[in-house]
Amino acid sequence: MKKLYDLLGIAVWSFVGVFLGSSIYTFYDYKTRPGLYAMQSAPWYLSIQVRAVFTLALVAAVLVLRWYLRKKMDQGGGDE
Repeated sequence: MKKLYDLLGIAVWSFVGVFLGSSIYTFYDYKTRPGLYAMQSAPWYLSIQVRAVFTLALVAAVLVLRWYLRKKMDQGGGDE
């Protein structure tokens, strides 16, 4: 159970890293080619906002699972 707990911690930071990387790339792409984004009806940052909501939901679900695993491990139910 400890290995799963640690793996979920790595997953949380991976999700955050992917979100930050893709957001930085979107911002860079907007700054280098603003004409592409001017043709769209939605603002250029909308994709960043959608990814942020999705990432927050995913991270929250994983953190709840980690909390549950930690609670089980503290009670002695985990194989350490």
